[in-house]
This record gives sequence, structure tokens and C-alpha cells, in this order.
Amino acid sequence: MTILKDLAVDISLALQMGLRDTGMNTICELVSNAVKKTDFVRTYLSDRAVGQDVREVLYEDEELGFCICGHVYADAAIGSPHDHGSSWAIYGQAEGETDMSEWTVVAEKSDGTKLVSKTSSYTMKAGDVRFYDIGVVHSPHRTDPVRLLRVEGENLDNIRRSDIEVVDE
Repeated sequence: MTILKDLAVDISLALQMGLRDTGMNTICELVSNAVKKTDFVRTYLSDRAVGQDVREVLYEDEELGFCICGHVYADAAIGSPHDHGSSWAIYGQAEGETDMSEWTVVAEKSDGTKLVSKTSSYTMKAGDVRFYDIGVVHSPHRTDPVRLLRVEGENLDNIRRSDIEVVDE
């Protein structure tokens, strides 16, 4: 089997355990181990061609619906606060650094837009992994090239995310 297939099988087994916290902790460990392997990073998080998406679905599980995605950013990027709709996600930093902020929903408008206020900031460095549960609002800021692995509970291409507005930084 390939390193990616082994990772997918191990994630599937962790999700099938049915113990949410234990399963997520196990998946975080699996992602951390993967992003620390030079062969994995070189093979699955390689440079993208100009104009090619920074996010590539590397594996999508037909039975459980989770995805393993590679993200490669050649340039700086400032992401807006967002959640992953009805899905969770695990970010694993392979190379570079990402300054992450987390936000708390303080109110909701009548149209469903979530109003958020920043509650924390931290830097993810190579090998760091973070679990973002359903509804957790966060935003990345990258100043240099970055490579990361993200496991999504569902393919986020098919998920509607919340409308979010910052009320206080």
C-alpha cells in the first residue's frame, strides 16, 4: 500500500471506533505523523502549477465521506473567518508557518449571518495539528509558502459554509 492509502485506512478505522474524542485524537496523531514524513510531503504536497488550485483532494472515502486534502500555498494569504458548515476539519502543518485565529460567535443576524469576535491566536509550525469541530470559526494568515494536510469530515466542495461578519477584533 501507499503512504496515503495507509493513512486513509487508519483514519477510517479511527472514525469507525465511534468514540468521537478518542477518534479525533487518533486522527490528529495520524496527521501529525504524516506531515513529519519527508516522503509523504514530497509526494502529496508538491508544488502546484501556476493557476492550479491550492487545494487538491488526495483521497475521498466512499463509505464514510471523509477527504484527505493537500494544500500548497506559494504566496502569502490572509483568510477570512470561516467555519466548515456541517463538517469538522483537521489541519496538519507540513512546512512553513500559519498564524491562526479563532473566533467566538457573539450573535446571529435574522438572515443567519454569524457575528464573531476574535478570542485567540497562535502559530502553527511544521508538525502541528489542530482539530476544528463543527461550527468552530477560524482564520489563517500566511506570509510565506506553506504546505499543509487537511482531513475533512465531508468534502467541503459540497458543504455550505456559514456567512460570517467580524464585529470585534
